[in-house]
Amino acid sequence: MVVKRFTKKTVAKKAVSKSKLKKGEVREEEPIKKSNRPEDEVVTYAEMDFELKEIAAQGSKVLIGLPWLTRFERARITGARALQLSLGAPPLIAAAGASTSIGLAMGEVAQKALPISIRRVLPNGVYQDIPIDWMR
Repeated sequence: MVVKRFTKKTVAKKAVSKSKLKKGEVREEEPIKKSNRPEDEVVTYAEMDFELKEIAAQGSKVLIGLPWLTRFERARITGARALQLSLGAPPLIAAAGASTSIGLAMGEVAQKALPISIRRVLPNGVYQDIPIDWMR
């Protein structure tokens, strides 16, 4: 059994041989297909350009989303802070009963001791930066 291996040279030779044109011929470029499905089955959407626009804060009111941390936000903050603590960052609260960096990070999030803001973005580009101490 013979296994033919493709190297950069053999691939380059094949590319050159395919691109040879006769004198005076113009090569038409084919549009790049993003899918192997038939064109009538593929739905394409026009590109939408939008700019991010910040909503002005009205006191300490959360205008986008729920007025508390979602489980995904809480998990992201807790994980990032636990990593910082495990790499030697000083804790922001007294370590009362927390034996691991994750437990300490969960305590910091629960006591809202972290100086962090959450950016919530809507699909149209409107966003609000919400400090963690505004959350319930």
